[in-house]
Amino acid sequence: MKYAAGTCGRVFYLHIEHGEDPVATIQSFVQEKEVLSGVIHFIGAIKKAMLVTGPKEDVLPPDPYKVEVPFAHELIGTGFIRSGEGGPVVHIHVSAGRGEKALTGCLRGSAEVFILIEAVIMEFAGIEIPVMPDKKTGMMLPDPVISVR
Repeated sequence: MKYAAGTCGRVFYLHIEHGEDPVATIQSFVQEKEVLSGVIHFIGAIKKAMLVTGPKEDVLPPDPYKVEVPFAHELIGTGFIRSGEGGPVVHIHVSAGRGEKALTGCLRGSAEVFILIEAVIMEFAGIEIPVMPDKKTGMMLPDPVISVR
């Protein structure tokens, strides 16, 4: 295990409106505000989304199992903001439900807000969590050395 200790920096509340793309909106916001590391929590509803709900098989590199969310689903989500080569990188996981069925996974690509998503971003001060390509998984993962700024 590795860790870094810092403090909470700025805190932002986002009101993401019907029809907006939540991932693109959050990504654009953290770039504009230069939030290099932090955590995101949100609630609301989405439609027209794609979730990666795990690998198709337990092998590396993983072949993602993708599930489309074509209709409106209630949503709760959390994620991290980490620093990448081109600035901050947003990584979001959600649970989405409709009726008696629910899905949990990584929100990938574009999506569409249904009515509203309320999000809180808490910036980390004093630490940066860079992402780097990982050869074994073929994914961008947090660097094992977390730098202190």
